[in-house]
Amino acid sequence: MSGALSGLVIADFSRVLAGPYATMLLGDLDAEVIKVERPGRGDDTRSWGPPYNEQGESTYFAGLNRNKSSLFLDLKKPEGLAAARDLITRADVLVENFTSGTMDRLGLDYDSAIELNPRLVYCSITGFGSSGGATLPGYDLLVQAMGGLMSITGPSVDEPTKSGVAFVDVVTGLHAVYGILAALRHRDLTGQGQHVEVNLLSSLLSGMVNQSAAYAGAHVIPHSMGNDNPSICPYSVYATADRPIVLAVGNDGQFAKLAMQVGAPEWVDDPRFETNPARVEHREELRQEIESRLETRNAAEWVDRLREVGVPCGPINDVAQAFALATDLGLEPIAAGSQVANPVRFSATPPSYRLPPPWLP
Repeated sequence: MSGALSGLVIADFSRVLAGPYATMLLGDLDAEVIKVERPGRGDDTRSWGPPYNEQGESTYFAGLNRNKSSLFLDLKKPEGLAAARDLITRADVLVENFTSGTMDRLGLDYDSAIELNPRLVYCSITGFGSSGGATLPGYDLLVQAMGGLMSITGPSVDEPTKSGVAFVDVVTGLHAVYGILAALRHRDLTGQGQHVEVNLLSSLLSGMVNQSAAYAGAHVIPHSMGNDNPSICPYSVYATADRPIVLAVGNDGQFAKLAMQVGAPEWVDDPRFETNPARVEHREELRQEIESRLETRNAAEWVDRLREVGVPCGPINDVAQAFALATDLGLEPIAAGSQVANPVRFSATPPSYRLPPPWLP
């Protein structure tokens, strides 16, 4: 069965995370992805380890580069550039995240590429855009810091903390896929390709959603609050008799069920707790009340009791436990033996896992 993007050719000039993640997702949908790499070294992430998989590959690289073939080209040599131009001529999409000016110096920039192939969708991924921030290095950690994410993450304002994953790269890769697919739709209608530009900083500001909206819409500067939510309560981590659980109470009805189940029906009429804005204002008082009751039973008991009445809650799993949960729920999180599965399900054109990550010769 052909996938949704069968027949498309992706010239992948990207490396590290945001670009390779985007092109892997396109490859999962049956696009032919040809990854251009440096001879002898390849993508930087080939050497980012440990850990390594059973084949001795960096799991960092392997987790971003399935469903691709590699074309090892020395772009500093005429024959390498000639091969790159040939690839561009027959490609539907080009994805690149070189440092500013590199593709121009190589003669592979957007204007040069569309002379070779006017139908090409050319996607550039940068750290801080192509104008004033063009020379700034686009590393995820830097953007987490400079883009405000670290200021709202962590136990307190005095301890800014990065996300546990390269969140900015991931959300930028997703935005790149979104932009590429929209540009392909435009090309189908008009016959013309176009230049799609995404950058890590703008993607982060968009991806911080409610926190960004607080500043844009109300000029409120958010700050880190540990595990608490600035706008919802109780929506945090709470201690029980043995280990903490998460409560994610999103409305007054759920709060009433929580109050009844922990033996505190009076909370519903308490002016400090009867509405969500009131609970947000009195979050520390409510935390003390909740934990004084949760500490009478262990986490598993509370999760069972609260789920039974429809209160959103759950344990805090490690990654292995999270995969086990997904497996128990029938979500099939592991594909092709050792790969994290594509999370999107299609009724007619499901993702496929045709090629392992390409070896470095």
